[in-house]
Amino acid sequence: MQPLFSVQQSRGLDDYAINKLNYPSLLLMENAANSIFTKIVKYNPELGPSDRIGIICGKGNNAGDGFALARICVAKGVAVQLLCLYDESELSPDSFTNFNILKALESKILNIKRFTSVKDLSIFKDCTIIVDAILGTGAQGPLVEPLKSIVEKLNSMEAFKVAADVPTGLNADTGFGDTVFEADLTVSLGTLKRGLFIGRGYEYAGIVELGFIGVDYDWVSYRFTDFLIEKHDIPYIFPVKKKTVNKYSAGKVLTIGGSGRYVGAAEFTAFSAMKVGAGASVLAVPASVKNNFNRFPELVLQPYPDNDYPWLSADAVDSLEKSIEWADVITVGPGLGREEDTIEAVVYLLSKFTSKVFVIDADALFALSKAGVKKLMLKNSILTPHLGEFELLSGVPLSELEQDLLRAGRQFTKSFGPCLVLKNPKTIMFTPSGEAFVNNVGNQGLAKFGSGDVLTGIIAGVAAQKTNPRFANMDLGVAVLASIYLHGFAGDLLREKSTEYGFTATDIIKILPKAIKKLVKE
Repeated sequence: MQPLFSVQQSRGLDDYAINKLNYPSLLLMENAANSIFTKIVKYNPELGPSDRIGIICGKGNNAGDGFALARICVAKGVAVQLLCLYDESELSPDSFTNFNILKALESKILNIKRFTSVKDLSIFKDCTIIVDAILGTGAQGPLVEPLKSIVEKLNSMEAFKVAADVPTGLNADTGFGDTVFEADLTVSLGTLKRGLFIGRGYEYAGIVELGFIGVDYDWVSYRFTDFLIEKHDIPYIFPVKKKTVNKYSAGKVLTIGGSGRYVGAAEFTAFSAMKVGAGASVLAVPASVKNNFNRFPELVLQPYPDNDYPWLSADAVDSLEKSIEWADVITVGPGLGREEDTIEAVVYLLSKFTSKVFVIDADALFALSKAGVKKLMLKNSILTPHLGEFELLSGVPLSELEQDLLRAGRQFTKSFGPCLVLKNPKTIMFTPSGEAFVNNVGNQGLAKFGSGDVLTGIIAGVAAQKTNPRFANMDLGVAVLASIYLHGFAGDLLREKSTEYGFTATDIIKILPKAIKKLVKE
């Protein structure tokens, strides 16, 4: 599991190396430039004299990385077109040093140009690679002119685009930005910046590689709150089945979902729980429409009385009391509907059985938003909203959520106590203690009807196996971490098999056993 750094933490590591260890700052810059060059070659293995690299530099230390990179490229025989946005008198001290070394080279394969207008970007027209070394972690608000127009022009160019540390225009803390350099590759120098993995950072950073600069985060005593979930974490936290397990000790899941209008969602959830190892999965549905729920014969149906109104009511909750007490985990919400009776029933259910573990999704989240989350004890609950549902739950407008998703998720879980799974292009899990775990797998193909219902079932199925020895003394968050990674990993297997366009929720369910085998057994 990799820690994700704030800008302040990243700068603190540099300061520690320079001021406490007497590590030369120019050496940090040299190491950064070498790392960038190494990563460029990794993704462009045929790089050679026939190529041209365009490098655009600002005035801070990020520019110094660019100047040092230009020198390394020239030394390797690769032609460089260098565009300097500022006068050398404005450069930071280390950048100034590297710029002067570069000027002294007087190489025939190096062209240095001082920026006067956006038209100057035409020097990059024959470049196969363009490197952004303008701002790095310096972006805090919207880009102003001429930077905005410069980035827009760079984005329109056909080349392999590389960001040195952070794409210009992206807030490295929040992942937000109005106009952002659209990189194919970002070399995050020294530390992984959290903004590269969330919000627009995920869209615009491209492939993110960690660039070694000669220092290690273990040298400082930081309390990290943000982490990137990685493949090698999963074998240590995924449940292991005892040889003496039976269908009940393997985990009991009750899904309260489905209605006369919606059938598939609840079935996907209940069946997914079994596909990840739960031994007993019961689906509670309205009695008048029970015959509609016949997709998976492995599921046990429990019809509840509905008086020919095919949705959940408070009376139905009372009739399910024995099943609720029986279950290790209860999922509520998929396909439930939004009738007033159902909203009241969900609130009644969560108020009455506060000691039970609930995975709350879909229409049950809508009911929570209507009733107000403050009224309920949610400390044993796992909430799984997408951004639109989280907007309703939190009361924070979507435009504000997008500007700082980590802060909003943290505030919500600290205030109300649940484990929050924020479904997003990079799904994030928030704990009540203020930690955030960003999923590092998954793709656009998961943005389909039913995909979220499968994730809910995976979470319930894994969490229901909490009696497993590996879960001893661990909270529900461990099960959630394994679940969200498994869901994304399954999506990636399906993309490898075909593309991100064609797979469905049914395909995700079918490939879950293979995904588990690859993650845990291999």
